Amino acid sequence: MERRELMRLLAGDDEASKAALAALVEGADYVVWEGVGLSSEDYARGYESRRRSFQRRGIELLGWERGVQLLRERTQPIRTGKITAVDSSWTYQLFLTEDGSELVACIGGRRPERRAPQ
Repeated sequence: MERRELMRLLAGDDEASKAALAALVEGADYVVWEGVGLSSEDYARGYESRRRSFQRRGIELLGWERGVQLLRERTQPIRTGKITAVDSSWTYQLFLTEDGSELVACIGGRRPERRAPQ
């Protein structure tokens, strides 16, 4: 998928999409995988579990509750992608329609800082 097309899909008003779009504008790396992974419901279950785990560990998240809800509302195969901020501080997971023509949901997570061994 071309960068400009992905930027067009991210032109929503939710916080995660705005942040992912800003990362792309700044030159973030991205990938949108060909083909379909799981169904939207399977992704919703998996990412709800991850959300709880990340929250327990204190990882900052963007748009996860909304993203999981949007995935639950769809009953279709989902194509996925990922955007990694230039400084690698944030990663955004993209959930697209099977043909890649529409963004279903976008979620983000701040990467935990690695601590030096003591």
